[in-house]
Amino acid sequence: MTAQYQVHADVAVITLNNPPVNGLGLETRRGVAAGLQQANADPQVKAVVLTGAGRAFSGGADIREFDSPKALTEPILLSLIAALENSDKPVVAAVHSVAMGGGLELALGAHYRIAAPGCSIALPEVKLGLIPGAGGTQRLPRVLGVETALNMIVTGEAAKSEVLARLPGQQLFDRLAASRESLMDEAMELARSVADMRPLPRIRDLPCGHPQGEAFFQFARNTAKAMAPHFPAPPRCIDAVEAATRGPFDEGLRRERETFLNLMLTPESRALRHVFAAERAASRIPDVPDDTPLRPVASVGIVGAGTMGSGIAMAFLNADLPVTLLETRPEALERGVAGIRKAYEGQVKKGRLTGEQQARRLDLLKPTLQLADLRGCDLLIEAVFEDMDVKRQVFEQLDATAKPGAILASNTSTLDLNRIASFTSRPQDVVGLHFFSPAHVMKLLEVVRGEQTAKDVLATVMKLARTLRKTAVVAGVCDGFIGNRMLEPYFRQANLLLDEGATPQQIDRAIEAFGFAMGPFRVSDMAGNDIAWAVRKRHRTERPQQPASVVADRLCELGRFGQKTGAGWYDYAAGSRDAVPSPLVAQLIEDHRREQGLERRRIEDAEIVQRLVFALVNEGARLLHEGIAARASDIDVVYLTGYGFPLHRGGPMKYADTVGLFNVVQAMQRFARNPRAEPAFWQPAPLLLRLLAEGRTFN
Repeated sequence: MTAQYQVHADVAVITLNNPPVNGLGLETRRGVAAGLQQANADPQVKAVVLTGAGRAFSGGADIREFDSPKALTEPILLSLIAALENSDKPVVAAVHSVAMGGGLELALGAHYRIAAPGCSIALPEVKLGLIPGAGGTQRLPRVLGVETALNMIVTGEAAKSEVLARLPGQQLFDRLAASRESLMDEAMELARSVADMRPLPRIRDLPCGHPQGEAFFQFARNTAKAMAPHFPAPPRCIDAVEAATRGPFDEGLRRERETFLNLMLTPESRALRHVFAAERAASRIPDVPDDTPLRPVASVGIVGAGTMGSGIAMAFLNADLPVTLLETRPEALERGVAGIRKAYEGQVKKGRLTGEQQARRLDLLKPTLQLADLRGCDLLIEAVFEDMDVKRQVFEQLDATAKPGAILASNTSTLDLNRIASFTSRPQDVVGLHFFSPAHVMKLLEVVRGEQTAKDVLATVMKLARTLRKTAVVAGVCDGFIGNRMLEPYFRQANLLLDEGATPQQIDRAIEAFGFAMGPFRVSDMAGNDIAWAVRKRHRTERPQQPASVVADRLCELGRFGQKTGAGWYDYAAGSRDAVPSPLVAQLIEDHRREQGLERRRIEDAEIVQRLVFALVNEGARLLHEGIAARASDIDVVYLTGYGFPLHRGGPMKYADTVGLFNVVQAMQRFARNPRAEPAFWQPAPLLLRLLAEGRTFN
């Protein structure tokens, strides 16, 4: 049973026991209902305590039951909460560790609540494109006040129990326990002290209002629209809380439930629920068991103190791991350390870091010019120039220097990891750790698995990614791995659209209106056009038959490398990152069209979006077919966390599922008929055709 029932003298204790977070699945709901019924039928029982075993009171609904009959099978959570409220005997919720979503709503249905300090309290449904669906929008404002409750509901962010307990006039907690260890003793004491009190208090009977009323809620709507323009859930949260202030409790409850069920069907909620599951799935490697022994990582060495190496160093320093930072030139080392210090000073000024925390992190940093100082490190990461000869030199040195069992990692973003591993006598210890810039901020970490990478190395770096608060996705070895390999056809289509009549600003506007954080040309200017130029030069040697991007090359030949040079696809004023359309670039594009005898045509924004996004989808399907990516959802995670793909669309592969694979293939066949198209480019990947024929989807 996932809900256990015990009687301690005159108090019945119902314990949720559904690891890892006591999700409120159907079996658990039935167990709680049965325990409550048993307690009310037992004349010896005077009161009931409801709590959770292990690491949580309850994390809320079991998301695995969403879209299944179990989600609507009685007792649904609404019915269970009604049973708590209507219990003949007082129910005390003993809350600890985590009380979120439906778990918090369940506690709000109890007559009394006692919380351990340090408990995370939240209604995070908005992060799944939903609103609370079991009374959260109606009860939380009654016990915390409208403004505090609304902020928690609209943001979905957690607050600590002791912080909420100190709020003036709060009625969420009747008591704050002295500690987690004493919680149950204090809950039993509270239950006995209220056993004979009648009538039993119910949150639903408390008043709810706001002195500014309509003006306050309109301000909240304006703010929500500005902060989350693509998501319908935040304004619906506001509507539901406003309903709590304007009418009977049961009417507000009805409106909340109706809104919840409607939002469940929206593509935005489906996308966010997909992302929730995808991020958890990405951490699992099918052939690496959960109990694989881990290698110790107590110290880290980083080769290269440039922008990427310094950012990687900060990622580890932020996780309280000592870092030895190696450079070959004193001025480069000094510049790297100064950059780290400046970044931390900026965080202190903004209040994101204390002076003590800054000092602690800088104390963990050991700058050095001596390779021998890396001998004791458990993990060594190369972050040098993206050139195979340079990588060879570094890994031959690391192989000769590193202690046995040390993990040797490359931060390469495109190069062959198997070749890099071959430069050592221990290829089983070599793995790719592709951080994204700025490395101490960006969430994504591509973990590249070489042909001989050991399973314990993979298990160790995946665990380490969680320590760094990164989302790790495993990729096989190919040019560009998952993210950058897919990016190449995306940019190729963007450049072809220029040839056919679009402008950089039209393409960027169209893809940003679709929801991308930045369009391809603004991204290129930010990253540095010279980086893509170097990759194109390498590709020309390796793939001479692939069409060249003439305008992009001419741009670089003029030294227009982007923001760092003040000019790229756009012009940039000194000290500004505002992208200003460039007459020179417009003339470059026009001159190229004229040289090639190309006639400019009108291109609709819808074509721009489809060509760029479906180029991603088709290349993603090829990656899956080749086994470079294990799951379509892994590709979605890469693009959502590392490449600015719109969250509300769930990633490129989920978006293709939403559009329909038939429609994706039809569009690709239409693009292949374009006189300027490369028909082979738009040939659907084998996996895409197979899924279509079988009536299946990527996810």
